[in-house]
Amino acid sequence: MLQTNQPISIGVACDNHYIMLLAALIKSIEANIREGQKVNLYIIEDNVSNRNRNKLQQSINPEITTLIWKPIRSIIRKIIANKMKLPVDNSSYPMNIYFRFFIPFFVPDDVEKVLYLDVDMIVQKDITELFEVDLNNHVVGAVLDPRILTFDNSWGGVLNYKALGIPGDTKYFNTGLLLMNIPKWKELNVTEKIMQCIYDNRKFANYPDQYALNIVLANQWVELNSLWNHFCVFEHPSPYIIHFVQRKPIYQSYNNSLIYKEIFFSYLNKTKWKNLQPIGEMNRYVKKIRNIIDKLF
Repeated sequence: MLQTNQPISIGVACDNHYIMLLAALIKSIEANIREGQKVNLYIIEDNVSNRNRNKLQQSINPEITTLIWKPIRSIIRKIIANKMKLPVDNSSYPMNIYFRFFIPFFVPDDVEKVLYLDVDMIVQKDITELFEVDLNNHVVGAVLDPRILTFDNSWGGVLNYKALGIPGDTKYFNTGLLLMNIPKWKELNVTEKIMQCIYDNRKFANYPDQYALNIVLANQWVELNSLWNHFCVFEHPSPYIIHFVQRKPIYQSYNNSLIYKEIFFSYLNKTKWKNLQPIGEMNRYVKKIRNIIDKLF
């Protein structure tokens, strides 16, 4: 049983564009966590402005949440020092999607579990319950991806699963939520294997970070209740965590559950980003173009 005097460790990756999503995520965690529980939130920070850092700090409850910033530059230095090949894929996803895999290297040595969360999530249940899941010596706990399901999915799975010698019916998990077994992760050199896997299979990596992690950890993960990573494209009356895949609720073009959107803004309006006006589609495309340019240079 998790002791309330022991902080839980949560890791996220965020840039300036999505900082308001992180603010809403934190408020949702704080609103649903058990009384007296503290959170150490490690933020892999991709050029977040000082102004937005301050706004985020002013938005949290410091009696619950401690923000620990980890600049992306320090992670890049670690990649270079360890002579890893930074994979440059063909997608429009930001480079920071890879840096979640370095979380095990900057949390304190006595931390055995870290919960990684995508910032486009809203928590509706006491998050500490996840830390009480027994991983049984597996590397991660995760949720089956409801749209892909198995490696042999023709549009989103592992297209070269046969060449890799992995059965097509191998279960495929979503990496938006990862309950990480830190000692086991380090023991198996998972980070290095992921980087090499993406580098070697770039043309097959449609969802590059997710593609590689599923290959490296095939059948080495614990399947969690699907409500812990519930996609907003499906209706459910009481998901534990809402995951805003596809369009985010901050965009004018958001077209999924209006109830989930209302829930998101109910938390966002408790932050320094309250009364945010939905963002137009042009800004979203500009962000994607910048992501591609960053990879080119």
